[in-house]
Amino acid sequence: MASVCLVVAGLLATSCARTAPTDPGPSPVDIEPPDSVPLVDSLVVRDTMPVADLPPVPDVPAPEAEPPETITVAVRDLRVCAGGDVMLGNNLDTLWVVRAGTRLGWAVQAFPDPDALLAPLRPLVEDAQVVLLNIEGAIGEGPAPTKCRLGSQTCYAFRQQPGTAEALRRLAPGEVVGNVANNHALDAGRVGWDATVRHLGLAGVYVTGYDTLPTVVETVGGDTVAFLGFSSAQAGPDPRDLLGVRRHVTRAAVRYPRLIVTMHMGAEGRDAQRTPSEAEYYLGENRGNAVAFARAAVESGASAVFGHGPHVMRAAEWYQDALIFYSLGNLLTYGPFSLVEPLNRGGVACVVLDPAGRVKDAVLRSTWQRPPGLITPDRSQRAAWLVDSLSALDFPTSAPRFFGEVVLKTPGR
Repeated sequence: MASVCLVVAGLLATSCARTAPTDPGPSPVDIEPPDSVPLVDSLVVRDTMPVADLPPVPDVPAPEAEPPETITVAVRDLRVCAGGDVMLGNNLDTLWVVRAGTRLGWAVQAFPDPDALLAPLRPLVEDAQVVLLNIEGAIGEGPAPTKCRLGSQTCYAFRQQPGTAEALRRLAPGEVVGNVANNHALDAGRVGWDATVRHLGLAGVYVTGYDTLPTVVETVGGDTVAFLGFSSAQAGPDPRDLLGVRRHVTRAAVRYPRLIVTMHMGAEGRDAQRTPSEAEYYLGENRGNAVAFARAAVESGASAVFGHGPHVMRAAEWYQDALIFYSLGNLLTYGPFSLVEPLNRGGVACVVLDPAGRVKDAVLRSTWQRPPGLITPDRSQRAAWLVDSLSALDFPTSAPRFFGEVVLKTPGR
């Protein structure tokens, strides 16, 4: 089992009880109405011919009867993998490539092939029936309203090329779900948000976080899993409204035992690795209490909760029978993102759910990025080390422990 390590300024302390594997690492560079199904009596067509009028039965062997059709109940387990923020370029601001190129010393493409950007991620999700990703920013093209004031140092507007949607669908052999409840979903205005949903839908990507109704995904095998997305920003259901959260999650969980909730909330940056059980503020905004939200979702029926928004890895905890990841960090953020340690650390968290929605197994597959947003699987498993340490600090009685990428349950749970 992993030993507890202290986290200092976003890095593992050298006083860990075991030595973390050496990571060559990159050179740091900044860059909702109720659902109902009407019940209809089945119509049964019967043979009304009188028995006396039936023809005699010939004295020949009867053919072997075909087995009757049966309706089977799904008994298979289902693997769902989730990652944090994903952005494949930004067509609302292409000047960042000049700045990035100056720092890196080589020409940076504004819009590289999205399939090539995603290629290193495929081995990490190829065993999943469903993959969930946070779509950090709009998807579309053409004129867009101006979001940021001229000269602002804290405002960013993100919009990806339309081809991003098709590339995301090709990421995994299973189904792909995109969360559009986040603080960059409206970067191209409400029209841009609607366009994002349209592009994803046309590409075959399921969308969650657009309203309070569950997004129901049916796999090739006929199994179903539902998703609900929340964000403390204007786009998506509000996770700070805990009564609303409980109502929306309970309604979905009653119909879909396998229910995944995702949240975009919390402070941001290198100083935001800890997970306080209180409301967090960032740039004057109330980003909500992630612990209160996640636990309310679990108490209302969620099988697992996956968080993102802080741009860093955060703690995880077992709560009741569910698994919560408070932030999965930056997964693939090609563009003007800061990728200094530990902002370059991300992970793909996968859970295996039984038909009743209980988490049977879980893993966390570590990733890291090198500027300007090129992803690599991390053999040193630094993200898992970070989550192990942070979990022990923030949730000492409910922290999962990590054995490599395997997420272990707290003893006694």
